[in-house]
Amino acid sequence: MTSKSQPPKSQPSKSQTPKSQLFEYQLDAASVLHQLGTDAATGLTADTVARRSNSDGRNELIRSQTESPWTMLWRQLTATMVVILMGAAVVSGLLGDVREAIAIVAIVIFNAAIGFRQEYRAERAIAALEKLAVPTVTVRRGGRVQPLSARDLVRGDIVLLEAGDIVPADCRLLESIHLRVSEASLTGESAPVDKDIRAIATDVPLGDRHNMAFMGTIVTYGRGVAVVTATGMNTELGRIAAAMQTVRRELTPLQLRLERLGKVLAVAVLAIVAVIFSLGLLRGESIPEMFLTAVSLAVAAVPEGLPAVVTIALALGAQRMLERHALIRKLPAVETLGSVDVICSDKTGTLTENRMTATSFDLPQSHIEFASVEPGSPLGSAIQQEPDLALLLLSVSSCNDARVEKAVPDASGLDDSLHREEPVRREEPVRREEPVRRDIGDPTELALLVAAERWGVRKDEIETWFPRVAELPFDSDRKRMTTLHEMPSSDRAFPPALAVLEPWRKTMRGCTGVAFVKGAVDRLLTDCDRAWIEGGFVSLDDALRHRMAATSERTAGAGIRVLGVAFRPLDALPTSVTARSLERHLVFLGTVNTVDPPRQEAKSAIQQCRSAGIRPLVITGDHPLTALHIARELGIARESEFTRGDRALSGTDLDRLSAAELDDCVERVAVYARVSPQNKLDIVQALQRRGHVVAMTGDGVNDAPALKQADIGVAMGITGTDVAKEAADMVLLDDNFATIVAATREGRVIYDNIRMFVKFTLTGNSGELWAIAIAPLLGMPLPLLPLQILWINLLGDGILAIALSVEPGERSVMNRPPYRSGESIFGRGVGRAIGWVGLQLGLLLLAIAYASWSRGQAEWQTFVFATLAFSRIALVLTMRSDRESFFAIDPRSNPALLVAVLTTLTLQFAVLYVPGLQSVFDTAPLTEGELGACLAASTVPFWAIEVEKTVIRSRMLHNRSGGE
Repeated sequence: MTSKSQPPKSQPSKSQTPKSQLFEYQLDAASVLHQLGTDAATGLTADTVARRSNSDGRNELIRSQTESPWTMLWRQLTATMVVILMGAAVVSGLLGDVREAIAIVAIVIFNAAIGFRQEYRAERAIAALEKLAVPTVTVRRGGRVQPLSARDLVRGDIVLLEAGDIVPADCRLLESIHLRVSEASLTGESAPVDKDIRAIATDVPLGDRHNMAFMGTIVTYGRGVAVVTATGMNTELGRIAAAMQTVRRELTPLQLRLERLGKVLAVAVLAIVAVIFSLGLLRGESIPEMFLTAVSLAVAAVPEGLPAVVTIALALGAQRMLERHALIRKLPAVETLGSVDVICSDKTGTLTENRMTATSFDLPQSHIEFASVEPGSPLGSAIQQEPDLALLLLSVSSCNDARVEKAVPDASGLDDSLHREEPVRREEPVRREEPVRRDIGDPTELALLVAAERWGVRKDEIETWFPRVAELPFDSDRKRMTTLHEMPSSDRAFPPALAVLEPWRKTMRGCTGVAFVKGAVDRLLTDCDRAWIEGGFVSLDDALRHRMAATSERTAGAGIRVLGVAFRPLDALPTSVTARSLERHLVFLGTVNTVDPPRQEAKSAIQQCRSAGIRPLVITGDHPLTALHIARELGIARESEFTRGDRALSGTDLDRLSAAELDDCVERVAVYARVSPQNKLDIVQALQRRGHVVAMTGDGVNDAPALKQADIGVAMGITGTDVAKEAADMVLLDDNFATIVAATREGRVIYDNIRMFVKFTLTGNSGELWAIAIAPLLGMPLPLLPLQILWINLLGDGILAIALSVEPGERSVMNRPPYRSGESIFGRGVGRAIGWVGLQLGLLLLAIAYASWSRGQAEWQTFVFATLAFSRIALVLTMRSDRESFFAIDPRSNPALLVAVLTTLTLQFAVLYVPGLQSVFDTAPLTEGELGACLAASTVPFWAIEVEKTVIRSRMLHNRSGGE
């Protein structure tokens, strides 16, 4: 190996490792393992992991653009309106009004503190969500395989890679079984790269290092084993990230709309303020007084905090969704969820429990119930009457990547649980003599292993007699998995447990290899030309083929999943392992029938979807009859929804449809089965062409295009691949359909809350504007002083509005159709309420002001000030719902609003009755009668909105009864 000088410290991907580590792709696998001090079979020890974690840090890219709290606070204090207010305070101080200057500064600081707190909470919420959106990897540590967060990887860890995984760190490959990796994100090369483990003698560019897998690239095919050579910022991706720390968080569509709205309103308000300023000067008001009034009015009227409130609402809503097992990866998804009107769901694990259990076996000449044998019965004695079953069980155990392992207790004798990082305390600890079973792998494959084990066929024993040589992993086009195995030599006698297979081995004499295949029955039967019946080969004629297909369809129609099993004898092991070389001239063995019961909560979630105007669809790769049975049981499928008889549309049906025909079908068909990834994409696009907002679930690599195309891509958190999660907007941590519905409800609530915030703030602000704009036209002084305007802004647009934005939602939120995507924020009555309620409030304030001013009452401005403050409290209470009466809403459902109302009342009473604050805000104490009059007057807008809601409810009830 040639030597090279150490790179500069500015290249972190090479600074954490020894000099020789720079050329791990030039070393053979054994040398790399020795260099990293690890073992491919057992992995690193706990002590080594701890040391390297301390020295190298976590395996994550550092976001250098993350804002510090001080930066957030500084932005709050340097906002345009705040700077103008601070300038106004300086002017007041220079003119000798120190008390007013101090009051302005205090209000500005208090308001900035509220804004800072909310922004800081939102930033922390978003950062927490980003940390959760980290892939889980499978590693080999301490002699056993376990899942682990990618952040916890260290150099020397042994990782297992499969199709669909995102490579978690830079790795040197130790095993490669048809492994292909897409490195487009790193090298720009669009085609996946075939990987192998051979050392490379020369120094080559990144794209030519075929024995390496780099962080952030995607495994598209096959599987492999690799050792981690660099983590975090020391990876090749980390070097790029260090040089390009310029990523900015995108604004959501709603934030952009509100930002544009804020600018338009700002121009309009400034124009009005300019008019008020001019009229005030014409009336003889002082320039400083009118300057402060204009600035205060502009600050109060312009909703400069709207985009920030959207961020807060979306981030906190995403946190609430996380508590319900829905991880939001992209913030715009939160607002889009409220518009979803079609949910395209997979069946297995989402609508069902994903708890597969083998129920029976169908051989060409017999049907065997799984429950007909006692657990643990020896193979020979259990199936003497059905020896052909032994070969089927051998096949499903061999063509299987699942594993059943025993936990290795730690030094204390306690079980070191697979799914946790912290110790779990138990009242009765599991001791060393009680090893814990761990099942790792696909639920269907685990069900096959459990079934075979119950009949006496153990995978670990089979592997010693039929070692796997190669494999063709399952993919959605072939719909099957194939493994290639060596045949044991005839001079080796089978152990007693496998003796029943001896007649089959004699039939296979002369064969050095055997391929075992499992997959979709209809696809397998087309590639089979023989069947194994009563210990021998039988030609698979049309009658037998039709009978097996009919049995399979009948079983699937009862909601049972059917998996076909076949094998192929090979005279010699092929030099090229391809589907063409292994998956032709197969021998059909039979089927394994498994059941996956529907989730109990899925049926109620489906009913909730229908009442919410959301249409659920089933799109699955499973058998059409199985999918149809589950869909009917859950209430998704109805007879009238099918255009092609009493069955679901299959992928074959879809391939024959034109785009126009598909557009028509998607409005009527509820179940699609045996679909390809392209079919899923076509269905989503057809629904979108019809104007629907679509949520689409997926878990595989090939689901990524449909997930990206859908308005909301939903990946499975348990069974989903890393590629699917990366393409998705939302990840279901429990793979549960009901979680999608719960997240959709949360999306509606968040959007409703943002609308309520806009309606509440602009209604109150427009009331102030009307009163102040019209008063000079009546020959009156301004009814509100600058500090009073700022105070109302602090109470209303600050404390009360923020509390309103976390309202838990109306009870009827899922009993109405979804709102249209991209609708105006002023739609559905918001603009109307701002207009007529704001005008009503302004006229009410003017009436109070004129009546008291014309009678010469010294405290007339205090009447207006108090009425406006109390009216904001009344408005926030009635605006909690667009339909429900305030008196029908549980006051305890929003504790934050209760606290905000009590705080606002206390502060307002303090301003009215505490002498020191009276002098600051120019208020006078009100008598009981005057206070009662102000409180009564402040409820006028409240009762107006309550009456309007009563009319709306009456119309809805009338329309509903008329429809019936």
